[in-house]
Amino acid sequence: MCDSSDEEFLGTDWLPYSARSEWADVEPLAQDDGTNPVVSIAYSQMFREVFDYMRAVIARGEKSQRALDLTTDALRLNPANYTVWQYRRDILRELKADLNAELDYLSEVIGQNAKNYQVWHHRRVIVEMLNDPSNELKLTENSLVNDGDAKNYHAWQHRQWAIRTFNLYDDELNFVDRLICEDQRNNSAWNQRFFVIKHFGFTPDLIQRELTYTMNRIRIIKNNESAWNYLVGVMRQGGKGQGLSSYPEVVAFVEEIYQAGNRSPYLLAFLVDLYQEQALHQKVGESDQLARKVYGLCEDMATKHDVIRRKYWQYVATHLKNQLNKAAEQQEQQ
Repeated sequence: MCDSSDEEFLGTDWLPYSARSEWADVEPLAQDDGTNPVVSIAYSQMFREVFDYMRAVIARGEKSQRALDLTTDALRLNPANYTVWQYRRDILRELKADLNAELDYLSEVIGQNAKNYQVWHHRRVIVEMLNDPSNELKLTENSLVNDGDAKNYHAWQHRQWAIRTFNLYDDELNFVDRLICEDQRNNSAWNQRFFVIKHFGFTPDLIQRELTYTMNRIRIIKNNESAWNYLVGVMRQGGKGQGLSSYPEVVAFVEEIYQAGNRSPYLLAFLVDLYQEQALHQKVGESDQLARKVYGLCEDMATKHDVIRRKYWQYVATHLKNQLNKAAEQQEQQ
């Protein structure tokens, strides 16, 4: 008997390998769970038979068309079995098989198992063997956009690999901008934007362009952690000595939002970092006003806007106080 879920993958007319004349020369190799297994997995008869023959084929080192077909059955039953994927690659190499046909097969598997690491890795190896990335951007776009999972880590990882390996950066910003327009909180798209910009290099002009782009996005959704993180990330790329205060247009933008009454925790966290930085760069005795701003913001975060991390905000305030006291003591000793 076959389990109904297995029949769904291999079909109700599936013929057991033990009943196939072309497999009569193979003795299936059962899984060895030891004499006293703690927990025996209740494999279906179909699953057990397929993998018993799979183990036998691997043990004898057979690399043939029938072995390749067997791996297809095994991977339908368990698409996360890395041993079967590895052996499939060995067979493909041995047979000098049509690797474009393999890519078509993988597109189907990915459509059904989009968050399976092993299938994405197998595809990467096949693309490397072909040295042809022409289908990869479209494939990942389908996975991220058409399949409705714009944050699929495996698809993004594969896309970055293809872009980096085959220098496919040229049109990527347009793709990323489209995703951000569709969902401005898509942190994966913002991360991809940083990945692309970093490749081209954070020149002063490019930094200014990205700051303007991000501020415009924040104007639309002020409580958007992804955009705030990107804003700070870009500002930190200005080179040695370039802090948050180095971009007065951003400082004015952020303080304007605060004065307008917005209390997004990401806005307040930005102001804490900004005022800390300014306080630590001023002379001793001239930083009191900025320090009070930091203490007040930390208090608001700890009691109103980010209570779950109250101990962190209490630490930030205490740490700044200790730094300023230490600086004052050092000046007195001079």
